[in-house]
Amino acid sequence: MDILLTIIHLIDFLLWLFVAGSVFYVSLFAIISLFPTKSSSKNINKESRRTRFLVLFPAYKEDRIIINSLNKFVEQDYPRDCYDVAVIADHMQDDTIAVLRDLPIKVLVPHFDKSSKAKALQYAIANIGSDYDYVVILDADNVVENNFLTQLNNKLSEKKYTAIQCHRCAKNKDNEIAVLDGVSEEINNSIFRKAHNAIGLSSALIGSGMCIKYNWFADNVNLLTTAGEDRELEALLLRQGKYIKYEEFIYVYDEKVSNQDNFQRQRLRWMTAQLQSLSSMLPYIPKAIRKHNVDYIDKTIQQALIPRSILIALTLLLSVITLIINPVASIKWWCLFFSISIAILIATPSKLRTKSIVKSIKFLPRLIWKMCCNILRIDTSNKDFIHTTHDK
Repeated sequence: MDILLTIIHLIDFLLWLFVAGSVFYVSLFAIISLFPTKSSSKNINKESRRTRFLVLFPAYKEDRIIINSLNKFVEQDYPRDCYDVAVIADHMQDDTIAVLRDLPIKVLVPHFDKSSKAKALQYAIANIGSDYDYVVILDADNVVENNFLTQLNNKLSEKKYTAIQCHRCAKNKDNEIAVLDGVSEEINNSIFRKAHNAIGLSSALIGSGMCIKYNWFADNVNLLTTAGEDRELEALLLRQGKYIKYEEFIYVYDEKVSNQDNFQRQRLRWMTAQLQSLSSMLPYIPKAIRKHNVDYIDKTIQQALIPRSILIALTLLLSVITLIINPVASIKWWCLFFSISIAILIATPSKLRTKSIVKSIKFLPRLIWKMCCNILRIDTSNKDFIHTTHDK
């Protein structure tokens, strides 16, 4: 009996250590996100060389939203001869493609047996000229302000970063799930982007709102093989010692998921990509340690973190169970639960701490359950693209 109790206590402690690692990481960077950051330059340097941009819109079955996004984008105040816009129209209707061809953009129509965003990007680079300085990647639902390229040009005039991640934020708040998804995005921005840059580490990439040096992108895009192309790009950049800059004040407005099925599909894609990324990054850790590549080591640790929503559910569940079985042993679990809760509150921008968020919290248990159900569906060998549809 004593041996059994010892084994139970040991398992409890080891599980606590594993969960505590994720809680500590999130809590640490949530606090760091409160550090002041240098704002972007808002003055146009008229003497600086204009950056030539290639703006890519990979669009898979996005007939409903792509036209509106492009109509808004071509209103840029940036010189028209300094950027090209290209849409990779994958599995889109002929009527939509006809409308696209009437716009002042390049239209590429690939025919993939199995589609993915990585394939769309590879197709674009293979079929468009190379007379560009940077490539900008946007999703079909993304909308930007008309000075978006001007802001990027100003930032690149200050320093020629290899990669910039812009501030992606919600453009829709049409229901509680979209509100929660938008808040989750901003928490990620605080922890994995703003806080990391604040102490000299690279920002995480998101998948859209990315600006990457063209020559580097063209040389590396064909190395992408999974549906988690943003994580692959991150790993490649950091393995090569390239810094990723986060631009908090250059906004990209993104349509957030607004129903539970889309939320579950999206998170399944993210969770699968996270584990695939972890398995592919681990073999390079010894070399990263020898070369003191802190960015790469940090990014690998990120891939091993337990998702925040599961952290909340897991720490609360284990706190309650241990409270019933052994109240003293439950203290350490309650500490983790309150720590992750406070960290999430800290990382949530103050402007989002509103009544609408409080009303939306009632949907959180359902979404957490969807996340937990995804654990059983993860297949790290599956590299198929999981498309998130838009509801309107």
